[in-house]
Amino acid sequence: MQVEAGELLKGIQFPSDLRNLKDSELEEVCKELRQYIIDVVSVNGGHFAASLGVVELTVALHYVLNTPYDQIIFDVGHQAYGHKILTGRRDLFHTNRILGGISGFPKRGESEYDAFGVGHSSTSISAALGMAVASAYKGETDRQHVAVIGDGALTGGMAFEALNHAGIEKSNLLVILNDNCMSIDPNVGAMKEYLTSITTSKSYNRFRDDLIAVLAKISKNGPDAYGWAKKLELSIKGTLLKNSNLFESLNFRYFGPVDGHDVNKLVKTLEDLKHISGPKLLHVVTVKGKGYALAEKDQTKWHAPGLFDKITGEIKKSTPEKPQPPKYQDVFGHTLVELAESNLQIMGITPAMPSGSSMNIMMNAMPDRAFDVGIAEQHAVTFSAGLATQGLVPFCNIYSSFMQRAYDQVIHDVALQNLNVVFCLDRAGLVGADGPTHHGAYDIAFMRCIPNMTIAAPMNEEELRNMMYTAQLKDMGPFVIRYPRGSGVMTDWKRPFRALEIGKGRKLVDGEEVAVLSFGHVGNEVSKAFHTLNAEGIYPAHYDIRFVKPIDENLLHEVFKKFKKVITIEDGILPGGFGSAVLEFMADHRYTADLVRLGIPDEIVDHGEQPELWRLCNYDANAVVEECRKLMKSQPTKTMVS
Repeated sequence: MQVEAGELLKGIQFPSDLRNLKDSELEEVCKELRQYIIDVVSVNGGHFAASLGVVELTVALHYVLNTPYDQIIFDVGHQAYGHKILTGRRDLFHTNRILGGISGFPKRGESEYDAFGVGHSSTSISAALGMAVASAYKGETDRQHVAVIGDGALTGGMAFEALNHAGIEKSNLLVILNDNCMSIDPNVGAMKEYLTSITTSKSYNRFRDDLIAVLAKISKNGPDAYGWAKKLELSIKGTLLKNSNLFESLNFRYFGPVDGHDVNKLVKTLEDLKHISGPKLLHVVTVKGKGYALAEKDQTKWHAPGLFDKITGEIKKSTPEKPQPPKYQDVFGHTLVELAESNLQIMGITPAMPSGSSMNIMMNAMPDRAFDVGIAEQHAVTFSAGLATQGLVPFCNIYSSFMQRAYDQVIHDVALQNLNVVFCLDRAGLVGADGPTHHGAYDIAFMRCIPNMTIAAPMNEEELRNMMYTAQLKDMGPFVIRYPRGSGVMTDWKRPFRALEIGKGRKLVDGEEVAVLSFGHVGNEVSKAFHTLNAEGIYPAHYDIRFVKPIDENLLHEVFKKFKKVITIEDGILPGGFGSAVLEFMADHRYTADLVRLGIPDEIVDHGEQPELWRLCNYDANAVVEECRKLMKSQPTKTMVS
């Protein structure tokens, strides 16, 4: 469905068109841009509230700056829809996050206006500083570099590392702090309290209104005037705020807070800041979901609501006739509370994803035993390690993709000390429309090479419960449980707990000639495939490995002694993954067999719906059918599995 743009927005293909408008027309542009985002996202889905909150800021940036020569880096990228619409992609915006369409995040290969590819948080300041230093080195002294970072992303340690470095450089860098007190869930921590103290200081707010323009004028009069003005400014700021400014202490020129929904004030402020050299920080206060009342009221719910009726606000969900299996993350959340009720040593930890991971269930039930530590995966892991040294059993829930950011801590702080930290890796495998920055493709490979590690993956909800139960038993050491985004396969999932034997797989189906070995939820694709194969007179065996480390060597001996045709299937990258573990076993024990590995290929996989991507990567039910047929040298004409 193609949505009609408003009269002014219709005439804007690129920022150069926007700059031809009068200042008096910018408010109308913002109104039309906000409505266009609402219209398109309501029928196509995607991230929502974040982009509504920065409409005025986005318009002001492209109006003042000479993009793409001047460079804007959006942290995370949830808020970049308005940016995409104004930079040549308005007529493609309906393809957002769809297979073959534009990405839901800034992507360098998609547009020259996307200065840096993002998807994970807290990277924008580092990237912008690198660009600014490069421009200075090349003599591009007029080039502007702007990092737009939210107060949620500012909780990430990498942002502070970048601020610390930028403060000693003299590069032309502007950091815009988009302060809306939210990431996906409400922000937590001391930084939130600090920013609140700044935004509520009435005396300081009155003083700062005229400060930016004055300094911009003084800066043109030479270094002596500039130095005098800076000393005066610091003195007044310190007095009014009653303590030193954090950003000023890092050698950033701090300006703000500024109303992030006053587009004309933003334009004037940005014009003035262009004339102030060195690292600067502009504190902009916005409302996530601005302009759509329901999103302003419940910002977490409307972060990415899916399809909805833009008039009534009703979020459209299918209403199946029969009960549906729950999402894996909800099974995790309810199971964790159930386990914690009987084991007082269990604690819950998540880095800023309480609702996404369903850790909020424990946070509500046991607020003193569950922690949202902010967007700080490294801290989450080492914090968990500290808990474990004291005899507690932390369940550290991190999305598989985000776990990549804490790899050193997993090795050094957990595995080296053989601590019983349970890593629940949500969104393992291909996640769908969020695309390559969020795919949990690599965890099997990068966890499997770490000593002391146990790595498990459930095929269904009951298996997830039993793995969680097993992981909290005494002296288990580092324990990884990976599970995918979305629903499982069981409606009657809440069954009594049963301890699993570590490193023990299971034979689900006995068979002939071909053995299919699966790891995790993808085993359900094998079960689908067997319906088709059995109808054709082909009867493979199916083994659910359960544990890739330690792997069930007795089971593998059974497989390779009986079968000369073997297929492995996994929702993970093939190099170093589950199939590689089976190949290593085969080589170590000098077995010979025709072995076919199905999984994520050694390439970057784009965005699309999960079933589309499984098919694209050739590890869905149809792929199992075809590979079995090839190994059996039988190609009957039958209807493929849908």
